[in-house]
Amino acid sequence: MNFRSLFSLFSRDLAIDLGTANTLVFVAGHGIVVNEPSIVAINKTNGEVEAVGREAKEMIGRTPGNIVAIRPMKDGVIADFKVTEKMLTYFIQKAHNRKMLVHPRIVIGVPSEITPVEKRAVQDSAYRANASEVHLVEQAMVAAIGAGLPITEPSGNMIVDIGGGTTDVAVISMSGIVYSRSVRVAGNEMDEAIISYLKKKYNLLIGERTAERVKIEVGSAYKLEKPLTMEIKGRNLIEGVPRTVTVDDSEIREALSDCVGTIMNAIRVALERTPPELSADISDRGIVLSGGGALLRNLDVRIREETGLPVSIAEDPLASVVLGTGRMLSDFQLLRRISLE
Repeated sequence: MNFRSLFSLFSRDLAIDLGTANTLVFVAGHGIVVNEPSIVAINKTNGEVEAVGREAKEMIGRTPGNIVAIRPMKDGVIADFKVTEKMLTYFIQKAHNRKMLVHPRIVIGVPSEITPVEKRAVQDSAYRANASEVHLVEQAMVAAIGAGLPITEPSGNMIVDIGGGTTDVAVISMSGIVYSRSVRVAGNEMDEAIISYLKKKYNLLIGERTAERVKIEVGSAYKLEKPLTMEIKGRNLIEGVPRTVTVDDSEIREALSDCVGTIMNAIRVALERTPPELSADISDRGIVLSGGGALLRNLDVRIREETGLPVSIAEDPLASVVLGTGRMLSDFQLLRRISLE
């Protein structure tokens, strides 16, 4: 028995959903132990990490010049190597209660259209953060498992996983992906759309944290039964002073219409490309939504209206990917079948 395998006895295996917006860590036997924003605050003067996760998010748009809050993930893939590595190390240690000497086996969910270079980047970051083994799985696949779809059966399951950086649409049958497509339009893009809409319509400049709040409080994809309004505070671009504007749900729906349209289009294309036998299964079973974007009001209604198919939302949409990835830790046979090697 070599030192490495002796060591892996003491390590606890981890499943990580390395998301553009949030990172979740699942420990075998313990469930989800970390659920924090994928953000790192770095001191530019000495390169030290000031804060990670929730604390760093509080700092976005509020830091002095020498501290920057960085989102190391962009569109579901690593945009900043060094920072991602620091973030992973921090979350792995946090999951293991700050023990320094841990070499866990790690399973990580990645977007389906990830390039070999991006794949390498995720693996390297995990190895540098002290992993003993790294396995990558497609987010759409693990989201389907986390949402409780019977993916091992020979029948069609359609999952739409709307995260922070990417929306993954996939049709799965017999533990394999029959069709998958990843579009880089998701939660963050929606926030950007709200920022630019308010800038155009009201000359009001708001930060990304405010935009996210607007999306959560009054965002929708289809007409609501009861109208919603919200006061938004920002800076008037013409006068340069703080100003408050009241918006209603129809305006924010208009702001989000392009993003929602892109997601709808990806779903339509997936349905067109699905083999007829599996289409029949999907028309019975319908489409399952997961990821934070599944929580956008009436998105399910909009998809139902446009496709005529039943649409349901996963039980815990934000955690679907990490729960599915967590299932891999105890089912190495399935992991072998679906990991991207």
